[in-house]
Amino acid sequence: MAAGWRPDRSESLGEALLGKILDSAHELPPHLIGPVVADVVDRLGGRRPQVLLQDYGQLVLVPLPGEGLTGGEPHVIDDSEAGRCFLDAVPVEVPHEDGVRVHLPLLDGGDQVGVMAVTLDSVDDDDRRLLLRISGLVADLLVTKHGYSDLFFDVRRGEAMSVAAEIQWSLLPPLAMIMPRVAVAGILEPAYDVGGDSFDYALNHDVLHVAMIDAMGHGLDAATMATVAIGAYRHARRAGIGLSEIYAFMDRAVARQFGPEHFVTAQMMQLDTTTGRVQWVNAGHPPPILVRDHRVAQRLVAPTTLPVGLGGPEPRISGLGLVPGDRVLCFTDGVVEEHKSGGEEFGEDQLIDCVNHLERTGRGIRAVTRSLSHTLKQARGGQTSDDATLLMVEWRG
Repeated sequence: MAAGWRPDRSESLGEALLGKILDSAHELPPHLIGPVVADVVDRLGGRRPQVLLQDYGQLVLVPLPGEGLTGGEPHVIDDSEAGRCFLDAVPVEVPHEDGVRVHLPLLDGGDQVGVMAVTLDSVDDDDRRLLLRISGLVADLLVTKHGYSDLFFDVRRGEAMSVAAEIQWSLLPPLAMIMPRVAVAGILEPAYDVGGDSFDYALNHDVLHVAMIDAMGHGLDAATMATVAIGAYRHARRAGIGLSEIYAFMDRAVARQFGPEHFVTAQMMQLDTTTGRVQWVNAGHPPPILVRDHRVAQRLVAPTTLPVGLGGPEPRISGLGLVPGDRVLCFTDGVVEEHKSGGEEFGEDQLIDCVNHLERTGRGIRAVTRSLSHTLKQARGGQTSDDATLLMVEWRG
């Protein structure tokens, strides 16, 4: 290399477009995301930009309002090109008379924030590369600004939400996480009135930690108990103690706060993402289901202890070796104990039938979990008198 040689550091079009978002992101008020996106799209030669956010019920994609953004009616996820982009997390291009409508997934750590859509006269590989990078930055921007404003909450809320549900949604981690070795996806029903169900997870180095809980009762009391249980779980998990000790810590926290007549069923897991070894303890919770080769292989029935808060004996730790592609489905009792219109309990056999049917589609873990929840609700006649929560973990190997 010749002495004094310096690389070309002049700004290209792509750098300018990405820089427009990055340079303004730090102090950008949430309601001004629209003008920034619209300006970037315009400089790329695009038009009619839309930012579509998933509603809490995971039924529609709702246009984000903002100067420069295109409004319109919500897109039904199960019956639209934007919905197809959302479910499969891949770009979808649709030819129109005035050009090509491009839908891009707004992904943040595997969690699907929504969809960005833009129309171009034509699309080549350079456009695709730039649009994917722009949509990635927009997704990060939406997630970052979400904590500063009620704007995104209002867009995503399709109906009035109970105070208990507000608490539960604020407690949750992202509904999905897709990483090279492991993936997680969860969903809560009823989205706008959930009370005592919750889940949590954390990927710490090579170990995925997962918890699912169901606090007794309904409404605000159940939400308060769930908050204490999840808070105690996080505190114990971050202390680096084992599964049995985590149970004991949660048990003491709930008992001291609420007394002997209150309890929380719980299931805590740890998955070594390098080996596929999963371990769990069960505190009065329905046993999880193992899905292998796109079929339910077995119910992971194992010794249980008393629910959290009732002072049960030290739980036995169960274990299983997973193979790449295995999925473990955790669920709360509201999924299987709901009574159909004829009075018969829904039951685990029908749950397993639904899982087998949806797994045959070969879709990703987010799409399967969402479809499973909606299918189960329809099979129950649209009724959910109790919280019905699903959480699926996939070891990708």
